[in-house]
Amino acid sequence: MSSLAIKPWRAAALLVPMLAIMAVVTAWPLLRTLWLGFTDTGLAASGEAGHWVGLDNYRQLWESADFRSALGRTLYFTLVSVGAEVLLGVPVALLLNQPFRGRVLARALLVLPWALPTIVNAMMWRLIFNPEYGSFNALLTQIGLLADYRSWLGDPDVAMNMVIAADVWKNYPLIALISLAAMQSIPADLYEAARMDGATAWSRFWNVTLPGIAGALVVAVVLRLIEAFKVFDIIYVMTRGGPADSTKTVSFFVYQESFSYLRAGSGAAHAVVVAALSAALIGVYLALLRTKANKP
Repeated sequence: MSSLAIKPWRAAALLVPMLAIMAVVTAWPLLRTLWLGFTDTGLAASGEAGHWVGLDNYRQLWESADFRSALGRTLYFTLVSVGAEVLLGVPVALLLNQPFRGRVLARALLVLPWALPTIVNAMMWRLIFNPEYGSFNALLTQIGLLADYRSWLGDPDVAMNMVIAADVWKNYPLIALISLAAMQSIPADLYEAARMDGATAWSRFWNVTLPGIAGALVVAVVLRLIEAFKVFDIIYVMTRGGPADSTKTVSFFVYQESFSYLRAGSGAAHAVVVAALSAALIGVYLALLRTKANKP
């Protein structure tokens, strides 16, 4: 065994290429962004370097009502979207965990929405919600729930909920698949014992299934919270942050600040704040993984 051990200096040498790549693609852009956040650098054609402004960009961000509104919309999108994915994904996993004809095909079809690129999914739902020829309007008018076609993505009161519906359709299979995998690891003896004790289907779910999938489900939910909080692409394709900024999230706010208003300095400061909030969620995820690993 000792002859197979790798000496520490050789192990360190093997890590050098990876560390070099990480320094180029991660560390340098991060340090550059941190520096830009303390300047008033712009993206004008002149290309002049900005002046040092210290914490002014962060102070303006703290006082910005637009950023607070964007943060509120982001939290709404994150909580509602992930909550709906859990409420839809767990029952679907329960259904697919039952023996029935065509179960393998059903499981394969479940992966399709999640496998679609987000851009393709967003374009598809934008067509579905189209106010002139969208199938959603056609369905509602044909069954009598809607008298006239409606601009779903053009109404500030419902646009965010329409984007959430598109996001849920794409991502609930991830929750369902993780929950299904966790369910299959629960010993069948526990269900048999519960049936012998006269437990109802709800009681078996609450006392056997839910505790058995809780660890995996919590990890999946935190991962989805991190992804949902950073949402940008589906917003960009479906609504461009409109109408009337009703779907503008913090990531889209940073995009506009940097590339629409050409304020690279304040945009970098905003990006640092968003990254810090995302890092907090990642910290929760790592803590959950550590807790799960330490459980007997």
